[in-house]
Amino acid sequence: MELNCIRLLVEDFDKCFKFYSETLGLNVTWGKIGGDYASFDIGIPSGLSIFKSDLMASAIGNSDKALPIDNREKVAIILKVNSVDESFKELTDKGVEFVNKPTDMTGWGMRTAHFRDSENNLIEIWSELAKEKWDKDLQAESKEYKR
Repeated sequence: MELNCIRLLVEDFDKCFKFYSETLGLNVTWGKIGGDYASFDIGIPSGLSIFKSDLMASAIGNSDKALPIDNREKVAIILKVNSVDESFKELTDKGVEFVNKPTDMTGWGMRTAHFRDSENNLIEIWSELAKEKWDKDLQAESKEYKR
């Protein structure tokens, strides 16, 4: 098996398409406004896609079920960027509202910031911290793995 893509099942296809193509500036590899399906290059060609939720519900026979609301996230889209601070400014200038400001997560070895897409999916942008900024436990643990 190999990962083909992460597919978001969305209610407002056009709004989501614009968010990923225009606001985030991801390269569209398939699809257009007014469609049912689109994919975007996230370092993996067509690695992220959107598809109308009602069409998937019909395909798997659960159209009678409601979409989940008011739940804790079960999925987050993680995007590596060159600079969290520069991306934060660029996206803020485009009207993206962040859940939090850029923060050093020393136990993770990265600087992160989080926001939501037009369908309320959680997105994290991150860039690696210099190893000397990692907390001591992470530095010790990293010695167990080759990178």
